[in-house]
Amino acid sequence: MPFGFYIIMAAQFFSALADNALLIVAIALLRDMAAPSEYEPLLKLFFTVSYVALAAFVGAFADSMPKWRVMLISNTIKIGGCLMLFLGVHPLLAYAVIGLGAAAYSPAKYGILTEYLPHRLLVVANGWIEGLTVGAIIMGTVLGGLMIRGDVAQSLLALNLPFVSTPFEAGIVVIGSLYLVAAAFNLRIPDTGVDHKPLKNNPLYLIHDFNHCLRLLWRDKLGQISLAVTTLFWGAGATLQFLVIKWAEQSLNMTLSQASMMQGVVALGVAVGAILAARYVSLRNSVRVIPMGVAMGVVVIGMIFVTDATVAMALLMVIGGLAGFFVVPMNALLQHRGHILMGAGHSIAVQNFNENLSILLMTGTYAVLMMFGLSIEVLTVLFGLFVAGAMLMVKRRHELNQRQFDNAALLDDHPH
Repeated sequence: MPFGFYIIMAAQFFSALADNALLIVAIALLRDMAAPSEYEPLLKLFFTVSYVALAAFVGAFADSMPKWRVMLISNTIKIGGCLMLFLGVHPLLAYAVIGLGAAAYSPAKYGILTEYLPHRLLVVANGWIEGLTVGAIIMGTVLGGLMIRGDVAQSLLALNLPFVSTPFEAGIVVIGSLYLVAAAFNLRIPDTGVDHKPLKNNPLYLIHDFNHCLRLLWRDKLGQISLAVTTLFWGAGATLQFLVIKWAEQSLNMTLSQASMMQGVVALGVAVGAILAARYVSLRNSVRVIPMGVAMGVVVIGMIFVTDATVAMALLMVIGGLAGFFVVPMNALLQHRGHILMGAGHSIAVQNFNENLSILLMTGTYAVLMMFGLSIEVLTVLFGLFVAGAMLMVKRRHELNQRQFDNAALLDDHPH
């Protein structure tokens, strides 16, 4: 891998690390304010809504200038969100601003890979980025937990940092400094030399252009398959977070902190699956991993028979491994098709729009089903059947497409 790739990875790692640490601190802040408990999942909603609402604009923005500059601007917005938290603005509003920065950051983060690296390295690069992001999620959650611990908070206060008078402020300063480190790496990212499209001022044009890109990717015979898989994966992954916590509390009699560690086991499995996919799956063979998604749905149903913590950890590791193994090649394929059809930033924005809409819809459906009082066993079986069934439909659709088009021709560098 060229040296610039490692700088891109470092920038991504520190930015994601800070995002995830800040989520824990924001939850603690809400509890400290005695806010209603339903505000906590709303943090996810406020963070995600920018991805969906601004999808038409962030892709065009990412393609309008060098990606390192887009990443730097996005990180600056996140630092602004941190500052809002520090100054006592409501955590939901501050976290929405950080979500805005993340929404602008994402098309640049993935788009730069397609500009900077040759096609043959895309699956490997995605494996590293996904694995690193999962690592940042796990470490960020741990760091956020440390920031709100009494002894750590007191140690930070003992440093007598200027303008810092509460443990929360000290934690926010530490996390804000991680965004600054990410910004420093952004400045060192090499310019890929790709021509950039000037940003159009007319928002109606941008919406029309985004709509055109959305239709283009869903109509593309390989684009639609990879987009369907990644959209399903992110919606299912977000729902699985809540499902695993509830299941661990009820079936394994765990506390909330122990149950959240079980999430870490799934994330570790995803990282292992992502690394294996990067090692063994080429871009040309990427669609062959779709059956792994069907298998993942079936294995999830097995959770209802498990009452032993060790067996549970092994099962969650397998679920994560299957998920990581099928999503990384699909992600690479989607970026490749998107880059050819419309430019990297536009295609990632389309991907983000679909994936985050899927997160909102699937977690919303899960919440509604819980309101109806369905048991965790029934919810788990429904979830597993939905994932396996949906992936089976995607597989059938791909087989139908293959009969009409030659797969090798579709992987050419020219849109058909």
